[in-house]
Amino acid sequence: MSPYGIGPVYGAIVISLTAAVIFRNAQLFESGRLSAFKVPLIVLGVILISLGIFMWIQAVIIAEIDDGIKQNELVTTGICGLVRDPICSAIMIACTGVVLMCANAFFLLLPFVYRLLLTILTAATGEKWLRELFASSYDNRCIPRKRKRKC
Repeated sequence: MSPYGIGPVYGAIVISLTAAVIFRNAQLFESGRLSAFKVPLIVLGVILISLGIFMWIQAVIIAEIDDGIKQNELVTTGICGLVRDPICSAIMIACTGVVLMCANAFFLLLPFVYRLLLTILTAATGEKWLRELFASSYDNRCIPRKRKRKC
């Protein structure tokens, strides 16, 4: 596995799927336009894109997650202590904002696909890899889930 975990793969897939919204004006998607909700969806989209950028800055610049990865250390400060995978989460949130700004019902499924993909990739690779690498440090860092299941 890459030292950056699932991030590069997840980011490439989600950004590629989001790029599909450039086809929103194709005749096939015309019936999905949400004209009545365009302004609120654009406002919400801008908020989510801003939140995604904020989270990315918090993880990469403030918490210096890249330095932790290069030094093979688990970063638990700042946003990294609050969110399991802040970079992937930032990408997911920002891309969701882009999708909302398109105001097309056909693309509203994408954020659910983003979340499902992140869950599958994290459970199948990321969590196992981090648990092997950092053992109890990683387990202590995990945010408890509502269901009684280990992270």
